[in-house]
Amino acid sequence: MKNLGSQIAKNGFKNEDDIAEKFNNWKTDPESPVWLSIMGYQIDNIEYVFAVVLHGYKTDVQVQITVKLKTLIDAQNIQVKLVSNINGFNQVDKRWVDKYIDLWSIPYNVVNILKRYTGEISPDILNPKDNRRMFIHEFSHIDQSILYSWLENNKVLIINDIIKGRGQFAAEWMLVAQKIQRNSRWVLHPINLCINHFGRGGIEFTKRGNIRLGNVTIQRKGGDSGRETANMLQFKINPAELFNL
Repeated sequence: MKNLGSQIAKNGFKNEDDIAEKFNNWKTDPESPVWLSIMGYQIDNIEYVFAVVLHGYKTDVQVQITVKLKTLIDAQNIQVKLVSNINGFNQVDKRWVDKYIDLWSIPYNVVNILKRYTGEISPDILNPKDNRRMFIHEFSHIDQSILYSWLENNKVLIINDIIKGRGQFAAEWMLVAQKIQRNSRWVLHPINLCINHFGRGGIEFTKRGNIRLGNVTIQRKGGDSGRETANMLQFKINPAELFNL
């Protein structure tokens, strides 16, 4: 059986608005009927489709589907990842460390480690590699052990929150659209399959001094022309990995 989850696209996808427009033109668009089929709908039973772009949630595009003989409208929440290279590393979450404290019940000693890691708190060692922050290998073995244990105990919660989110607009699907030069392709998977993939594997403190949580990289945001926002905590994935599932 042909894999409907990953196909060559006839045209590239520019942004989330482009994806929503394709759903809204489901009767004539080449890709959106395939997406709807992957979501479990029989195209002949669909009466109406309306898609809207959301902002500030894990869901980028919500698709509302009216099915014949059903009184309720289905809503499918899709997280869209647009990548333009082979690796396609993509930010999935970025916040100040304090914003994660209540979300994950982070104890003070772990907060202190994370803030030194991002640069919210200046390095407290002699001759740090970067005067703005500390890399993981620069922390004491005790601090590394504290952080490792906390990540290990909260791994499932962290992966779920950064990829799926919570509440009404938690993502249910991930659509990855990749365009390299003139070649375009897409893949659509249930969010739980994506969570299983990106959560697979253990915890690693890399040689470059960053953190790997399964297939997720945790790092200082950096950049931003030296503004304070460079000191935020950032989670990154490679959505292109989903083409291999």
